[in-house]
Amino acid sequence: MYQVVMLNDDYTPMEFVVMVLQEYFKRDLETATQIMLKIHHEGRGVCGVYSKDVAATKVELVLAAARRGGHPLQCIMEAA
Repeated sequence: MYQVVMLNDDYTPMEFVVMVLQEYFKRDLETATQIMLKIHHEGRGVCGVYSKDVAATKVELVLAAARRGGHPLQCIMEAA
């Protein structure tokens, strides 16, 4: 299993991170906000744990959404 991790930066709006968590990780507003705050305060936050293929797809979806929005948001996957 692999965890999908978002990394903090000083440019991506918090609202965008919450939207990504809701749209691509099916988190409710409260959970998405908690994860976003963890990313903001600790520098990284786990969005979810998935099989390798699903995790890789989610990373690509997040990175594509960030590029479309003009944000430098980084998302990685690592063994859980």
